[in-house]
Amino acid sequence: MKNTTVLISGASIAGPALAYWLSRTGHTVTVVERASTPRPGGQAVDFKGAAHRTVLARMGILDEVLRRQTGGRDQTIIDAAGRPLAVIPAEFTGGEIEIRRGDLAELLHDRTAQTCEYVYGDAITSLTETADGVRVTFERGAPRTVDLVVGADGIHSGVRRLAFGPESDHVRFLGHYYALVELGDVGGDAVMYNEPGRMVALGGPKAPAFFVFASRRLDYDRYDGEQQKALLRNAYRGGGWRLPELMSRIGEAGEVYLDSISRVRTSRLATGRVALLGDAAHGNTLGGFGTGLAVVGAYVLAGELVAAGGDHRVAFPRYEEKLRGYARMAGRGNAGPFLAPGGRLRIRLRDLTFRSDVLLRLMLRMADRVANDIDLDEYPGLTEARSSPVD
Repeated sequence: MKNTTVLISGASIAGPALAYWLSRTGHTVTVVERASTPRPGGQAVDFKGAAHRTVLARMGILDEVLRRQTGGRDQTIIDAAGRPLAVIPAEFTGGEIEIRRGDLAELLHDRTAQTCEYVYGDAITSLTETADGVRVTFERGAPRTVDLVVGADGIHSGVRRLAFGPESDHVRFLGHYYALVELGDVGGDAVMYNEPGRMVALGGPKAPAFFVFASRRLDYDRYDGEQQKALLRNAYRGGGWRLPELMSRIGEAGEVYLDSISRVRTSRLATGRVALLGDAAHGNTLGGFGTGLAVVGAYVLAGELVAAGGDHRVAFPRYEEKLRGYARMAGRGNAGPFLAPGGRLRIRLRDLTFRSDVLLRLMLRMADRVANDIDLDEYPGLTEARSSPVD
């Protein structure tokens, strides 16, 4: 087997999913993560259809994912007086299986912590490819040389920037931002309230407090929580319903995560000894397919590496060929105008979608079709390794 040392950037979902397979097939895997510790909580993520279930089953984690699933929750769209306007069914927002991102990440970490090296609180600063490896430097750790590098570090991927070019070449801002806020007990049922260009959802499937708002591109530090709180307060200034109360509580919020709704477009998924996986390769914020695509992509990338005997010159093009068509789902749609329509008429038209059983069923069937639009190879080298005593 060639190329047995692999460095993965990103310890959320895609990275540990790839580490799971590679660590069981003769690879020495290191996962480096900028965050100082594994991140609990976070928004709910979901899986849809047979392709996602098949990969989870082949990993041997389907039963545990089902055990930890949230069960989904209907959400009521309301007006400023709290009157119901429409109901978003749990199956629309939560897919077939819904689980908290932090719970899924914990599950994957637990399955790989004994067989992989995890390095938290660090990040890659340079990649220099040589004839027989990649020389990697870090913000804190000592340099090292590895056979392959995989960027599984999200829409704002540092690996993609270093190996493929600046973020502006690959990420398109779609005109909205979203925020997940730890506000403690917000009370009541799962509800969603809209004003033109902004939305707030409480107690819903994504997070206890979830915000989406239209905006020009904002210049801010993604690691500065206080700056993000100030931007959020400004975006919701003068709002109705419970917005003044919620904004008054932002200062004491335990955690705020604010980011753009953006779409990743790459002309290739690999260059030399470096490959991209998950949102780093084809992210579409709040698009509804990111987690399933990350897990399927990790399976295919690992399978192609094993099938090629570790030869990345063979495996990476095959991985790209098999994922490119499937990943088209991530290039469709823009959740921002759907969640936070720009005018009151558009809000009413959006609400009609959930009052029409025909339209709702059509959207659900379309989502299921694209989520399963891939023929999964068996990759005996993966499934046989998973059945070995190392599990």
